Amino acid sequence: MTTKTDVIIVGAGPTGLSLAVQLIRYNIPFVIFDRQETITDLSKALVVHARTLEIYEQVGLAQKAVEGGQILQKSDLISGGKVRGSLDFTDVGTQLSAFPFFLIFEQSKNERLLYDYLQHHGKDVLWQTEMESLKQDANGVTVVTTTNGETQTIEAKYLVGCDGASSPTRHFLNLAFEGSTNPRRFYVADVELDYQGDRTSMDLCFGHNSFMLMLPMQEEKQWRFIGNLPEYNEQRSDEITYREIEAKVRELIQRPLTVENVNWFSSYKVHTRHARQFSVGRCFLAGDAAHVHTPAGGQGMNTGIQDAYNLAWKIAMVLRGNADSSLLESYNEERLANAKRLLQTTDTAFAAMTGSQWYSRFFRDKIMPSLAIVTGFDKTKEIIFPIISQIGINYHDSSLSDHHGDRNTVKAGDRMPYFLQNGENIYHKLKTPKFHLLVFSDGCDRHDLRSEVAEYGDWIDVRVIPLTPQVVEIFGVDKSFMVLLRPDNYIALSGNICLKNLQAYFERVRGDRLKASQK
Repeated sequence: MTTKTDVIIVGAGPTGLSLAVQLIRYNIPFVIFDRQETITDLSKALVVHARTLEIYEQVGLAQKAVEGGQILQKSDLISGGKVRGSLDFTDVGTQLSAFPFFLIFEQSKNERLLYDYLQHHGKDVLWQTEMESLKQDANGVTVVTTTNGETQTIEAKYLVGCDGASSPTRHFLNLAFEGSTNPRRFYVADVELDYQGDRTSMDLCFGHNSFMLMLPMQEEKQWRFIGNLPEYNEQRSDEITYREIEAKVRELIQRPLTVENVNWFSSYKVHTRHARQFSVGRCFLAGDAAHVHTPAGGQGMNTGIQDAYNLAWKIAMVLRGNADSSLLESYNEERLANAKRLLQTTDTAFAAMTGSQWYSRFFRDKIMPSLAIVTGFDKTKEIIFPIISQIGINYHDSSLSDHHGDRNTVKAGDRMPYFLQNGENIYHKLKTPKFHLLVFSDGCDRHDLRSEVAEYGDWIDVRVIPLTPQVVEIFGVDKSFMVLLRPDNYIALSGNICLKNLQAYFERVRGDRLKASQK
């Protein structure tokens, strides 16, 4: 049996399901399969950040996530059973995003949210399906799969491996997974507690050579423990149980608590790795298949979802004939660079939090309590929130960022800034999956680009927006100007209202297809 489609998605975790959701937006046919029986029932990744919620909002899922999650408002720093300081997260991203908080919304809930969306739109996952072979040529990709012993061939234009850290796709593509493994062992536990702790607080508990992170989950009495096991070296191969580490947990917390049930416990090694490249021919890697890193900042699941968001619009434009296939090269260019930066950042943060060296202990004991003071200031929050929430990710160095007309505070490659227009979130005008040309008008410039961009058909939307004092403050420009947004709401170009600059940009995106149409 042979099935033909446009895109094959290998893996139905958060990354693969997110890619499928995006392809539905663009009406691109796909087949998605996974070797598991269904979506996970384990909590796994916990935190959903503002940038992910902005992506979810475009398909009507953000509010469901917020309602099903738990908003963190602070983090207590505990040592010797005493609170040494508190990091204030209350409305930490106010003025920066419609979702100015850190949300506990575990992976199992994310997968359920995304999977329900697929099924509501008449799509499903081929469960218990494994990839036996992968071949590609200049015209497409062919995979052979088995489902309960039955063999199937799937042919497509493109394939995206979202199949986790042990990615079969990456192995078929012969891509090295470069990086390192932390020699220490760590644990994660989901427990039901009789505990009087603050359920809006994430507690960081420190000892001489150990730490534990204690996070509230949405359900009553549910908590997540994450910590290190300094006394267990890498030679131990048997399973470690929660009973073995319970004394350490009590030593670090030094507060009355009763563990009523352990729903999930696992010990693991922390890996920091990324593939040498995220694409080979017509095949791509996304999520953990492309990069894995420490749990610092809860970046992993969110990064995979952004991988999918970045790639989906590019594949859609190429398949629709709106862009040359060279556009797809920008996926590797943008997301590999982001992964490298992220791995470096999370490695540094994780080492400071978990290291046994004297300087790591000094940071935890002396520096972090001081941070509790400065995080109360708005300017500090404006620095911290974009980094952790991922709204600060930029593609300044991307070939898709045209800096020719840059004269604004906000540059090509930046995410579109959040602000309200007449009380409405500007992102509500940016939900349709296409380019958006925003003309910020001071009322003096009557130049209307609507008719002049008609040649680009239904893949560009034009909106005229008043040049309010808030817009002037954000962009640093007090006269009419334009901003061209990519379909993922990153700025492609900005500057004076100029048709020539727009045409030059789209000619570059359309590339060889435009040249062919002109012959």
